Amino acid sequence: MATTFLGELYTSFVWVPTVVLGAALALKLPAIIRMWRDPLLRAVGGLLLFACALFVSVTPSVIGWTNRVTGVPNVAAPWVYSLLTAFSGAGLLLIVAWRNGLSDRSNATRRARRWIISVYSGVIVALWMLFALADVPVERVRDLDTYYAGTPFMREEILLYLLAHTVAALITVRLIWNWVRADALHGWLRWGLTFLGAGYALSLVFDLAKLTAVTARWTGHDLDALSTDVAPCAACLAAVLIAVGFILPHTGQFLHGRLRVRLAHHQLRPLYVLMRSVDGDGVPFLLCAAPELRLIRRETYIRDVLLTLARHLDEDLRTRAHRAALRLGCTPARAKALAAAVAILDAVDSGHDNPSGHPDTADLLQEIGPVSRALRHRDAIDAVRAAVRGGKTGGGAPEPAGAVQANSAARANSGTEPASSTDPGRRTPPVHPAEAPRFLLPRRR
Repeated sequence: MATTFLGELYTSFVWVPTVVLGAALALKLPAIIRMWRDPLLRAVGGLLLFACALFVSVTPSVIGWTNRVTGVPNVAAPWVYSLLTAFSGAGLLLIVAWRNGLSDRSNATRRARRWIISVYSGVIVALWMLFALADVPVERVRDLDTYYAGTPFMREEILLYLLAHTVAALITVRLIWNWVRADALHGWLRWGLTFLGAGYALSLVFDLAKLTAVTARWTGHDLDALSTDVAPCAACLAAVLIAVGFILPHTGQFLHGRLRVRLAHHQLRPLYVLMRSVDGDGVPFLLCAAPELRLIRRETYIRDVLLTLARHLDEDLRTRAHRAALRLGCTPARAKALAAAVAILDAVDSGHDNPSGHPDTADLLQEIGPVSRALRHRDAIDAVRAAVRGGKTGGGAPEPAGAVQANSAARANSGTEPASSTDPGRRTPPVHPAEAPRFLLPRRR
């Protein structure tokens, strides 16, 4: 019952691996054509091309059409076996080229490639020779392997293609497993290799099901359902996983890069809106501009306006705001961004009435991202402004840490209360992090 269900499932969804493999080939095809001399890309293209041709040729309707067009009963069998063998060899070539890299021109690598090409080419030639010697007059579309399992020469042909595929799958799974455990892999490549390894491991289920069904025929038992129902479903699922393994590193890294660019563009919006209120203009909208170009244009616009506004920044206010943010419990990076945001807002609000000479704008222009993110938290900016206005930080140089500790210890021993913040002769002690507003505290990662 279960095998019948799998057979119906295979018949209904046999087109799925073809579509997925075709999508993977379409994604890789421009790079393959552009860099044809790259052995890695040639191996990828060959493997995907053989896989697509295999799953098109293995459908029952195409098998029947091939037999009718050629006029040779069951000639589709050596054709499908040859495609499967070529796919197996291409997988081994891919792993060798991918694992060793383009810079590896060693004799061992060249010998491995020559060995793979010669052995699997020899297997394909042997498959056609064995088919020419076999007597297979009755056309079998789905159960040829088990129907002719005991026929001379056809028996050897079936065993040969299964053995060639099994050896290639075992070697590939072993190489991928050793590679995926390496520490130098980025996340998308590791996930892609994981799917590839799972696909090749599942293809071993195809080989095991076929070999079990053929062996059962030799011993007089009937386990044909393993060959006609279980094995094709395992092959379809393996092909989908292999295709995903090829698609994932390329597509995942591309989408991740696009997401980072769009996120950076979005995070610059608060500072961009503020600079647009200063300049009175903005970045002209381009309908077909790439996300990277939009980000570059926004960054350039913000820096251009900041260069004009920098002459009116109050550097003393920026320094005092930085100290206030530190005393309120902010991390150094967040305090720096909040201080810059306070100084920029002060320059915008004052209408550029406080020129400050020639301030150093190098850090400010490099940190537009953190400053823009700081502008999203107006409550934090208001807290820093209130701390500056309330005199929680003095205008002069800060006391050394040892002096602050000594003064604190002296006040504790004498039992006197600290002076008010309005007293010009005394400093207000730093605010303990537990007393700082919660939104100013460093975020836990």
